[in-house]
Amino acid sequence: MTQEKRQFRSAAWFGRSDKDGFIHRSWMKNQGFPPDVFDGRPVIGICNTWSELTPCNAHLRALAERVKRGIWEMGGLPLEFPVMSTGETNLRPTAMLYRNLVSMDVEESLRANPVDGVVLMCGCDKTTPALLMGAASCDLPAIVVSGGPMLNGKFHGKDIGSGTDLWRFSEDVKAGKMSQQEFAEAESCMSRSAGHCMTMGTASTMAGMAEALGMTLPHNAAIPAVDSRRSVLAHLSGRRIVEMVHENLTPSQILKRAAFENAIRINGALGGSTNAVIHLLAIAGRVGVPLTLDDWDRIGRDTPTLVDLMPSGRFLMEDFYYAGGLPAVVRSLAEHQLLHADALTVTGKPIIENCKDAPNWNQEVIRTFDNPLVKQGGVAVLRGNLAPDGAVLKPSAASAELMQHRGPAVVFSSVEHYHERIMDPQLEVDENSVLVLQNCGPKGYPGMPEVGNMGLPPKLLARGIKDMVRISDARMSGTAYGTVILHVCPEAALGGPLALVRDGDMIEVDVKKRRLHLDVSDDELARRREEWVSPLPAMQGGYQQMYIQHVMQACEGADLDFLVGCRGNKVPRESH
Repeated sequence: MTQEKRQFRSAAWFGRSDKDGFIHRSWMKNQGFPPDVFDGRPVIGICNTWSELTPCNAHLRALAERVKRGIWEMGGLPLEFPVMSTGETNLRPTAMLYRNLVSMDVEESLRANPVDGVVLMCGCDKTTPALLMGAASCDLPAIVVSGGPMLNGKFHGKDIGSGTDLWRFSEDVKAGKMSQQEFAEAESCMSRSAGHCMTMGTASTMAGMAEALGMTLPHNAAIPAVDSRRSVLAHLSGRRIVEMVHENLTPSQILKRAAFENAIRINGALGGSTNAVIHLLAIAGRVGVPLTLDDWDRIGRDTPTLVDLMPSGRFLMEDFYYAGGLPAVVRSLAEHQLLHADALTVTGKPIIENCKDAPNWNQEVIRTFDNPLVKQGGVAVLRGNLAPDGAVLKPSAASAELMQHRGPAVVFSSVEHYHERIMDPQLEVDENSVLVLQNCGPKGYPGMPEVGNMGLPPKLLARGIKDMVRISDARMSGTAYGTVILHVCPEAALGGPLALVRDGDMIEVDVKKRRLHLDVSDDELARRREEWVSPLPAMQGGYQQMYIQHVMQACEGADLDFLVGCRGNKVPRESH
């Protein structure tokens, strides 16, 4: 393909004939590059979150080689570079603490280096939003390549889903329904190939959100990690990013209000993770698109959940891809006028143009509008005196009989307090109780961990109780399920009403009316507030102190306040 010759950003490094040009080119040549690769061709960064400490992303080095093939074919110069990798399964205290740090790493790496465009290689939960946030704040042409989900788990002749069945197995062990030997056996059966969680957890959700926003080629969300078509998609993405640089197609042209509204609808149709709420709010903040919790509730409320995947349903990502993947969902929503069909994507075409002929090969996995998994999916945003700034619940993963509920609170002041009390057979709790967890928000933990889906008391599990109302200022794994109310704002560590709840207080939940109410008088709450003492941890410097000082609330995307907005890609000063 013949491209019009023009000078790229990288020419300020490699296109000079002076001392600086000598330095930039000469030291790069020690990697074995011939002189003509610095002849003015576009330089494409490959921003890679590969890490053996992030098992979901441990195959991305090999996938990056496929990206490079496409870049070379189109006359670009691929240069791979690492950024911090946030692995959900190993990183303590929580990967969410470091999402914003990774976004800073990405933004500054792109701005400071001779890069004209970038391929964002991600997979595990926080790597996708972090890379999108950083790239959006720099606004160079960018395309996302996800690592893809694992193959379906297989255990005792049945499919099992990462995370979702782990929570079930853990509860079964506590209830005496599963042996410790069987529990150990399931480890290898659940994670049997490269890739991220194959349920509709946060990793799969955010891969879907990247595609829904228009930042990936079609089918990026669902192709299994070990399927050869994942390598093909990476190869084609390498080709496409070179074209995008020539076209100067940047994230700010794609990430418009319409793209975010599409993503909210598609999240509802997927039964996607509640974590998508925080991440999309943060990404929108980087490009200056006004997006609020109320938008999530209003836009997603009437969107049916069509994809029958764990944790909301029965199937897994491998099945979803074979059924037609995200393009089939996009086509179905567009045909029912629930999408902005003309929203631009990285292909240079509207989203509907990419999906207009997408087939649905399995209507059990991707259901039709007249047979949805849940008629009103999406994310429900609850408000009331317990959550003045909002809290969220995922209807497709909740129990219908608990969507309107009143019960006494059983309060845990921290994760450690929860673990101390929950196993106690003398704990005063029954199936009508409401489990309340405090001080696990962005500042209070810090980092807002995925502990909101508190395991139930063993004595209730033994009676066959499978769900209870749970409320916290924490997050929940996208692989988890249950009637779990999350992201309560303001958080307890800031003195939000959640901090004032005591054992025995009556709490009312009415999801249909979007109401979350603490049945305690204003006078009593005022008295408790006078006695309240902030539990914020005392940090001695470092990133965690900066995080606690600057992180915003969940209803604002939990970004750092000074990172909001697009700062562009201009280098402020030259060196040498």
